[in-house]
Amino acid sequence: MSLVVDEHRQYLSDEARLSAFRQAIREVVKPGDVVVDLGSGTGIMGLLACQAGAKRVYSIEETGIIQLARELAQANGFENQVCFIKDLSTRATLPEPVDVVVADQIGRFGFDAGIFEYFSDARKRFLKPQGRTIPSRIDLEISPVEHQEMWNQIEFWNESPGGLRFHPARALAANTGYPVKYSPEQLLGNPCVLAALDPSRTPASIFGLQASVTVERAGTLHGIGGWFSAQLSEHVTLSNSPLVKERINRHNVFFPIDRPVPVTKGDRIQTKINILPADMVITWSVEVWGPAAEGQSKPEGQRKARFTHSTFQGMLLCTEDLHKTRPDFAPRLSSWGEARRSILELCDGRRRLPEIEQEVYCRHSELFRSPAEVAKFVAEVTNRYAL
Repeated sequence: MSLVVDEHRQYLSDEARLSAFRQAIREVVKPGDVVVDLGSGTGIMGLLACQAGAKRVYSIEETGIIQLARELAQANGFENQVCFIKDLSTRATLPEPVDVVVADQIGRFGFDAGIFEYFSDARKRFLKPQGRTIPSRIDLEISPVEHQEMWNQIEFWNESPGGLRFHPARALAANTGYPVKYSPEQLLGNPCVLAALDPSRTPASIFGLQASVTVERAGTLHGIGGWFSAQLSEHVTLSNSPLVKERINRHNVFFPIDRPVPVTKGDRIQTKINILPADMVITWSVEVWGPAAEGQSKPEGQRKARFTHSTFQGMLLCTEDLHKTRPDFAPRLSSWGEARRSILELCDGRRRLPEIEQEVYCRHSELFRSPAEVAKFVAEVTNRYAL
């Protein structure tokens, strides 16, 4: 079985998630509505919309699982109600405006699976003026966390595996957000909502988010934990919070700090976060404040530590790639780029695939060991760009 299909099996096995969307769709979708499902996967949201009375569903999916979604719609008797569009939703077009936009492109921390980009585009191009979205709001929630195991993964790079030094990698590790599942005991304070966002109206950059959390028990601060709570409909929420009863099977995120800090009850953790959703860049600054020292006049107390991290600093950027981003760089196509251009030029609506493959093999024979390799290369390009 394809591992992609098995990934969707896990989604469908998550009863808390499936039940929440089923109930929300029943609340939001009215008989006769036109619905669009963004990044539809197996098409489950569209099928639930059909059960709720949708007149028509546009199921948009970029990958090959769309063929399975077609078969599933037919197996459930909805093949005449669902129109499948193989494309990325931001590139697709629809023949009519829709009443409801639905998607489950919600990442571990709410924004990190593209939902803001997809919903903002869908509101502008697909949704009727009074149309509805599922979800309608996403809350980003954080809490200071104690997680020795995750911290050990950061500190690993200061060790000497194999008797060799790997410490240059530690800066990358300390500027990375990690998937993790928290238990309530790992939270050092009560969670707070960092931001409440309408996914279809969220700006390209989210700056100035900040929160202050009071430490509720003594422990060691290793980083900031993040998760989401999504308002699917008036009466339905969906969350991966470690504190909710109907927690969905989705990881949280761990944002580390550069060194562990012992904290005591009553300390305050101040966190500031900036997010560039489309670029998957997040910056987090953390300050740890203890009680004011005797005779200290500052009401905020005594600062124990301060850290600033960014996933931009955790990116694997090599000199060769950075050189190609310089303003004075004058790009020219590589031999493989020339071969790709040949394919695009030959896709004129008249030539058939065997003719294109033969011509590409003739022009660029030094790149391919066999006609079979040419056919594979041509298929990769035509599947992506041809109509």
